[in-house]
Amino acid sequence: MSEHRRKPPQPQGGGRAAARRAVQQPSGRRAAPPSNATGRGADPQGEEPAYGGRAEARRAAQRGGRRRAAEPGAAGSQGAGHGSGGHGGAGRRGGGAGRGRGAGGGRPAKRRFIDYPRAGKSGFRRWVPSWKLVTGTFLFFVMLLMGALGIGLMLVEVPTAQAASKTQKNVYYWADGEQMVVSGGGDYNRQIVPLSKISKSMQNAVIAAENASFYDDSGVDPMGIARAVVNMAKGGQTQSGSTITQQFVKNTYLGQEQTISRKAKELLISIKVGATQEKDDILAGYLNTAFYGRGAYGIQAAARAYYDTDADKLNASQSAFLAATLNGPNLYDPAGGFGAAARKEKNEARAKARWKWILNREVEVGRMERSKADEWIKKGFPRPQRPKPATNKAGQIGYLTDLADNYIIANTSISKAQLDKGGYQIHTTFDRTKVNALKRAVEKVTKENIKPKLRPDKDKHVQFGGASVEPKTGKIVAIYGGKDALEHYTNNADYTGVQVGSTFKPFVLAAAMTDGKRSKGGPEQQPASMRTLVSPKSVYDGDNKLTLRTYKGEVWTDKNGKEWHQRNDGDEDRGPITLRTAMQYSVNTPYIQLGMDVGLEKVRDAALRAGLSEDQLTSLTPTFSLGTSAPSAIRLAGSYATFAARGEQADPYSVESIEKDGVETWNHKDHAKLEHAFDTDVADNVTDVLKTVVEKGTGTSAQIGRPAAGKTGTTDDNRSAWFSGYTPQLSTAIGMWRVDDRAEKQEFLSMYGVGGKPTIHGASFPAEIWADYMREALKDKKAQPFPVPQPIGEKIYGDGASPPPTTTEPSRTPSKTPSKTPSQTPSQTPSTTPSTDEPCDPFDPSCDDSGVIGGGNGGQNGGQNGGPGGGPGGGTTEPTTEPPSDDSGGIFGGPSGSTQRE
Repeated sequence: MSEHRRKPPQPQGGGRAAARRAVQQPSGRRAAPPSNATGRGADPQGEEPAYGGRAEARRAAQRGGRRRAAEPGAAGSQGAGHGSGGHGGAGRRGGGAGRGRGAGGGRPAKRRFIDYPRAGKSGFRRWVPSWKLVTGTFLFFVMLLMGALGIGLMLVEVPTAQAASKTQKNVYYWADGEQMVVSGGGDYNRQIVPLSKISKSMQNAVIAAENASFYDDSGVDPMGIARAVVNMAKGGQTQSGSTITQQFVKNTYLGQEQTISRKAKELLISIKVGATQEKDDILAGYLNTAFYGRGAYGIQAAARAYYDTDADKLNASQSAFLAATLNGPNLYDPAGGFGAAARKEKNEARAKARWKWILNREVEVGRMERSKADEWIKKGFPRPQRPKPATNKAGQIGYLTDLADNYIIANTSISKAQLDKGGYQIHTTFDRTKVNALKRAVEKVTKENIKPKLRPDKDKHVQFGGASVEPKTGKIVAIYGGKDALEHYTNNADYTGVQVGSTFKPFVLAAAMTDGKRSKGGPEQQPASMRTLVSPKSVYDGDNKLTLRTYKGEVWTDKNGKEWHQRNDGDEDRGPITLRTAMQYSVNTPYIQLGMDVGLEKVRDAALRAGLSEDQLTSLTPTFSLGTSAPSAIRLAGSYATFAARGEQADPYSVESIEKDGVETWNHKDHAKLEHAFDTDVADNVTDVLKTVVEKGTGTSAQIGRPAAGKTGTTDDNRSAWFSGYTPQLSTAIGMWRVDDRAEKQEFLSMYGVGGKPTIHGASFPAEIWADYMREALKDKKAQPFPVPQPIGEKIYGDGASPPPTTTEPSRTPSKTPSKTPSQTPSQTPSTTPSTDEPCDPFDPSCDDSGVIGGGNGGQNGGQNGGPGGGPGGGTTEPTTEPPSDDSGGIFGGPSGSTQRE
């Protein structure tokens, strides 16, 4: 029914009285506004219209839905309209007004499940998540992680320990591809023992040091795993699990690689192992699988390797040390490790500090009484025994495999622990024929001359060491490491701390021809334009006990203000002498002054370019030029090989390639490089000068029936002797010294009287061994001549040397009386052009020139460098009292030699 035909609501109580009563009621409702219809629905007396009542309000609510009911004014209008006969229009308007107000507020927007960006907010507040959103997100990811962890635990299976911890052998091959030796894997003693056979002190030490809460925790450290994962993801240092359970899982089931996937697997397996295995079983498993160094996997092997006892006999102090090795045996074994950071002294200091910390830590966590810890600390560090090589490494094989192992550890990604577990096929550079030839040459000289029973105070503790390197490639084809790797543990071919004497002089000559002599008026560091390149024809004063001078001609003094007067072998005066002749007869005074003129930094740079290792060079004092440094036989042979290769330098190496499970994993050719160390003219001139040494100088005993170049060397108090030389195809260095390698205090001993000889020189036993070996090693090689050197540099005159006379016949008798005072004659002005009329050398038997350079014929006896009271290379001691450093590592980061300076 239409709106205007509806029956209007009847007034309650009737008329104006009802209206007044409605107004007077305290309903809280406001009065209806006047009707906007002119004269329609209004009280003719101006009274307020009557209230429409509750029924009308309900009907209005029903019509408007969620809109509020019409206000009283609307109801009044309808009532008034009804009274005047026109309620329909007013009622419609009233209803319309109610609907309009409801529609004006609008219907609320539908709420989102995730209110982000936030509704009802503006500006940056719109993008700031609410606490509800943050909390919900966090809880969601926690639940997701827990779900993933649960699924992972359901899917992961604990592998069998036997399959994962199986060790293999390493197979080493000679350069020709023939098998050398099977080593690694079973070489070390690995015995699984129950926890009852492991001393309680060892258990306490490991728990205190590694995981104090071991018996209480769940087997994992989530925070530690998180730190390790984040660190590896960022490319930082790898980290292992921190609990004993995690380390047991890693050692037994997973291997040593450090990756995020391996970490995740370790976490899941650790949780399962912690929940299914007894704590005692886990502890026993960890102690039996951990690596303690010296090839020992497991506590029983470690107890034998370090203290020659069983695991159940270890005391608390020994246990604390063995627990320290778990922190990194390469850095905590007092016998030394691999790399510059693992030298003996550093390792021992670290081991003592860690040992003491573990004893105190046991007190801190309640596993030892304070009085007991103090008692052990007071007794001192439990020094382990010396390392014992594996029994299949007798003779030279042990030195060869150790050298190859050291090279692999230092130059590849294979760790010592991985190498010891085996499974690698290692192809070396060692030539079996040459190794055996070098061994026979040493044994021949030893058998014929060294007789400890006949001369116990002279011939006992004599040591030989040697190495042979191929020029241009750097291949180490042969070494002699000592009598037997099972009896003598130090590899004499590697670093031993033995000074090399005058075999260092070629680097001084190379520096003089490369960088030149400094001008007297210039600054300390002079540009090349202010320097004069030096020729082997240059003349220096060869008299004995000359006063050492700076490059400016000023008297040099040490830190105590004392002058230095250099001695020659036999205290002989040689007078003005060419650098060639001074090298030929190993005269010291010209070369120590030449080093000062060129600059010791330049001499060191030349030695480094040739191939010596910086950590094997001593401090830069004047006698540095005469060989106070102690490079290994390998490095010395390699640096001489640079001259043989006409200036091309290649680092010595011992491993060609490595295979794992039949697949090549590393090859040296991918890493080989040849450096241009010296100009060809420089190298050829050095070779030509050293060829003179062998042909008619101190090295005549090294003649082998083909072109050869080399240099002798002897050091202070006849403590060592060397010969290093080469042909175009092969470079070899041989050293000889005396040291008791089993003495508590290691020191080099004098060799006066050894082998029945008054003194030992590089020209004696070392040169004899060199010659015997080289003849055998090169017997199938065609002899090759050295290149003819081109003229180089200018003929200069050092302080005290003057241009030689041209008419006086040289004396053929060496001077018997040393010069009373050193010559103070200032240096002559160097020639601005190279001399073309060099006088003939009076010490050259083939000399037929009438020209003369003064001096005296030193002869073979006087030419041999070194001797009583002599210095490096024939008569010097360090100007300063500082001994050379003896903490240098081996060529491949191997352990330092067992000797040390007196």
